[in-house]
Amino acid sequence: MVLFVCAEAGAQEVTLSARVKVLDTEHKAESSHAENVVVWLTPIGDSSPVVPVPKQPLRLSQHSKSFEPHVLVVPVGAVVQFPNRDPFFHNVFSLFDGKRFDLGLYEAGTTRNVSFDRPGISYIFCNIHAEMSAVVIALDTPYFGISNRNGEVIIPHVPAGHYRMRAWYETALPEALDAMTREINVTEKSSTLGVLQVPAGHAVSARKNKYGMDYEPPAPNNPAYPRQ
Repeated sequence: MVLFVCAEAGAQEVTLSARVKVLDTEHKAESSHAENVVVWLTPIGDSSPVVPVPKQPLRLSQHSKSFEPHVLVVPVGAVVQFPNRDPFFHNVFSLFDGKRFDLGLYEAGTTRNVSFDRPGISYIFCNIHAEMSAVVIALDTPYFGISNRNGEVIIPHVPAGHYRMRAWYETALPEALDAMTREINVTEKSSTLGVLQVPAGHAVSARKNKYGMDYEPPAPNNPAYPRQ
């Protein structure tokens, strides 16, 4: 989990916690996996929070035909590195909402960079390997947290004030997430956002490649296979 801290620390800052429940709407039961729910607070008013650039490089690595981490939260303006740590080619792209880019084919041991220059949610895929996916969320606020497997969320260093709280979960429908949005007041005595119930939808079982076509099984001489 990556956390960014506002540069202007004050005596009225508090640490907020929340408990996330991911609800399986089909089976009407709570899911045993509650990780990767993102909750963030955007100040309401004239003041805009200072969102510092992280000192360490932000990376979304490709390894064992998967992205690590699966969900990455970054500040607007951050550059994310996409290193290829597999012994074969990848083609990372995002052609939907958020940041649109296509890094083309690049080989093992090389890295491509992408600047996420505006707020938004970018769904990341590989044009060669259909099973690969990740999400980059670019925020213009430093007040956010990502839930762990137990559904625990921590948002540190939040100054007292008026905020709009939003949440995101990969399989939740947009209208369900919009319904969770609300305005909150944070005071010196605030400590919790309560229990947040997230209705989970179904993951997409069959994706299309960047050309809008079905993925084809790689042939032995395809760059998806390890180089000899």
